[in-house]
Amino acid sequence: MKYTFFYFSILSFIAGIAFCSVFDFGLSFGLLWVFLAVVVWIMGRLLHHQPCNNRFIIILPFLFFFFGLGLIRCSFSNEAQQNYLLDGLVEQEVSIIGVIVDEADERENNTKLTVEISKLGGRTPKFDVGVKVLLTVPHYPQFEYGDEIKFLGILKKPENFLADNGREFDYIRYLGKDGIFYQMFYPKTELLSKGGGNFIKEKLFVVKKSFLGEIKKTIPEPEVSLLGGLLVGVKQSLGQELQDDFRKVGLIHIVVLSGYNVTIIAEFIMGIFAIFPRMVGMSLSALSIVLFAIMVGGSATIVRASIMALLVILARATGRVNDITRALFLAGFVMVLHNPQIVIFDPSFQLSFTATLGLIFLSPKLNRFFKFIPTRFYLREAVSATISTQIFVLPLLLYMMGELSVVAVFVNLLVLVFIPVTMLFGFLAGIVGFISTWLSLPFSYLTYFLLSYELKVVELFADLPFASVKVPYFPFGLMLIVYGFYFLFWTRFAKKSDKKLDKII
Repeated sequence: MKYTFFYFSILSFIAGIAFCSVFDFGLSFGLLWVFLAVVVWIMGRLLHHQPCNNRFIIILPFLFFFFGLGLIRCSFSNEAQQNYLLDGLVEQEVSIIGVIVDEADERENNTKLTVEISKLGGRTPKFDVGVKVLLTVPHYPQFEYGDEIKFLGILKKPENFLADNGREFDYIRYLGKDGIFYQMFYPKTELLSKGGGNFIKEKLFVVKKSFLGEIKKTIPEPEVSLLGGLLVGVKQSLGQELQDDFRKVGLIHIVVLSGYNVTIIAEFIMGIFAIFPRMVGMSLSALSIVLFAIMVGGSATIVRASIMALLVILARATGRVNDITRALFLAGFVMVLHNPQIVIFDPSFQLSFTATLGLIFLSPKLNRFFKFIPTRFYLREAVSATISTQIFVLPLLLYMMGELSVVAVFVNLLVLVFIPVTMLFGFLAGIVGFISTWLSLPFSYLTYFLLSYELKVVELFADLPFASVKVPYFPFGLMLIVYGFYFLFWTRFAKKSDKKLDKII
């Protein structure tokens, strides 16, 4: 019973945040729900002098209470999204001084820079820390994390736009979750100073840049861009046509490192160390994921996905799925409490959370159906992990992207099995390249062969006329119904099916 309270309380809190993210009626609305929870609890105590065994009556006040807390937390977050000091300067030419607070995002035709504003022209600072502007600039001159720059241009507010599936993408709130409320296109820029960022983060980006530089010496495009996305989450475009191919075959998540991708990669990392004794293998897996998160810069997306991946490892190490499920929900609660905007406006958080649920709940069960697949080279676990995550994220992907990849599961199996070894040889190619380019050639050739194979698989299946099907309308309510069915299946039928399955097998 106490665990029922735990799960439903967290889900109610998240539901409150989700509701407020779409319909924000202000702080008073959240307080009203908290007051209503107290009233319902008092009435329940007065009407039932004897201990009440009705679960619904017992849990209802808690649902109202945490729903109200979610509304209140989201309301405070929405207030923080407003910055009226700069709104009066929108559509005007403004001179701003700020520091680049994230790695430069290199696109096909331009570069995106996230700059935290410190001064308006030559005036003294008067803006809250965290207010950021997204600059679109040419590839040259190049700027780096920690650079203090002065830029002059027309200040604009982000605008929503229609995605490829014909739906409006809430670009305003998508940027707002990271504190970005303004944009500027091709301003006049001037470097004022360097080294204005976090020292550790700055050095990590320097190591990453040098590492990629060594790889580029021996591996050509587009293979090296794909490897950069796999290894260190580099934000570099593969070109629109190739990205469309990855989307058609359901592999867009590996083009640039995402939460979903980290979850999948973590599963394969665990497979690599499966040859060691249980606790040693799990420890090495956990250490590898932590080092991996640090190496790619430790962005919020990677940190969230890495935490969830570590929870999966903990579940495998202890064999206590129920305990790790509670830990997963608690981790999700802490993340949402810190930044409520990620519930609705961060696809990476949503995908990594649902993918992790798939690995925890469904993957061990599917594993039993694939006993005809050998366990050597982690093949059976790879199949069950890929299919389980695909099943769990499918409704969310249909809602967000409106495209169903018919070949996704098959292509994922053909490609993801080779991702760990691709990353291993690619990593060795970069590391050995620091010593000698010639010594790194054997690893580079092997990496290039694997990357070429993966790209060829994508191209071949993307050319099939039935590779993907457009889903013009997959409503949010239908997505909730599907996940509700998943939940019902797990709570009502999973245990019964396990007993029958055990008898059969």
